[in-house]
Amino acid sequence: MPQGLLYSLGFVIALILAIIMTPLVKRFAFFVGAIDKPNHRKVHTRIMPRMGGLAIYTAFVGAFLVLVPFLPDNLLSARDLNLIKALLAGGTIIIIIGALDDRFELSAKVKLLGQIAAACLVVFGFDVKIDLLNIPFGESMQPIAAWISIPLTILWIVGVTNAINLIDGLDGLAAGVSGIAIGTILVMACIMGNVPIILLSSLLLGGIIGFLVFNFHPAKIFMGDSGSLFLGFSLATLSMIGFKQVTIVSFVTPLLIIGVPLSDTFFAIVRRWVNKKPIFAPDKGHLHHCLQELGFSHRRTVLIIWGVAAIFGGFAIMQATVVQSSAANWVTFLVICLLMFCLQIGAELIGIVDKSRRPLINFLARLRVRAKVDAGSRTK
Repeated sequence: MPQGLLYSLGFVIALILAIIMTPLVKRFAFFVGAIDKPNHRKVHTRIMPRMGGLAIYTAFVGAFLVLVPFLPDNLLSARDLNLIKALLAGGTIIIIIGALDDRFELSAKVKLLGQIAAACLVVFGFDVKIDLLNIPFGESMQPIAAWISIPLTILWIVGVTNAINLIDGLDGLAAGVSGIAIGTILVMACIMGNVPIILLSSLLLGGIIGFLVFNFHPAKIFMGDSGSLFLGFSLATLSMIGFKQVTIVSFVTPLLIIGVPLSDTFFAIVRRWVNKKPIFAPDKGHLHHCLQELGFSHRRTVLIIWGVAAIFGGFAIMQATVVQSSAANWVTFLVICLLMFCLQIGAELIGIVDKSRRPLINFLARLRVRAKVDAGSRTK
């Protein structure tokens, strides 16, 4: 079977399985009491079932098991199989932790320990870690010592896992952003011919789209922590193992792939630090909250954030496919500076950190006033 047809078949199988499994998971969630009740922080007004992540996970694993007999013997190397096992094993731990939280609302410490355990399994159980790093303006990939690579890998996995969890606040938001990020990884993997990442990304994307049929506004089921944590873990693992050995990809590429959740997490930390609140204290200052306060509808807010995620994904693909040279590195550097500038302007406009503080906008306004004064004095 041609590889392209194999990937397409896997995508379709995962999509169909997700469409079949989501209503079943919805019934199971009601049966076991995994429900989300409305409160002052949440936008929904009725009791909703959680555990939707189980549908994505079962669709992903089920599609992979269906495809296994059709995989050519020489398609995946021993290293490729090891990477797949790492994702499946760590993902299983994450989905169990998430499902238990959906039902029993585990403490933040217990969930964090579970995430660290999954990350440690990936690192120590399957020897998957960030051991090469492409520093911008460097000549090639540079090896890094184990005492740096191991904590860096664990921090990356846990950080990205929680970043997706933090943006899961509106119908279809986290699933859509994750789907766009997975689609970005899929395109990059196809360009680079990275077989295991193409296969895994195709299956995950199919599962996400199938779940979105029931999760987009108005949602019939929430993905819960089982879904947001599993997708975050999958994104962290795929973005790390998919491109770490490709010399044309610098360390900024994975950051661009998940730029929206990472940016929202960063601004949340800054916001809570500025307002002297605990870093892990929940609030209603996230990106989707701010957009809704500006008057955007539920659906339009989600679509706007999806659009921003797609822009980040486009920049990631562009950055990853450009030939490495000093000129290309400068282009990448300028693109990153432009994105950071736009992020800061956007953050100040919507008030994601502090609605009364706009340092960059005020600075630009002062420059404009000064320019007008200087222009007026010259005309005189």
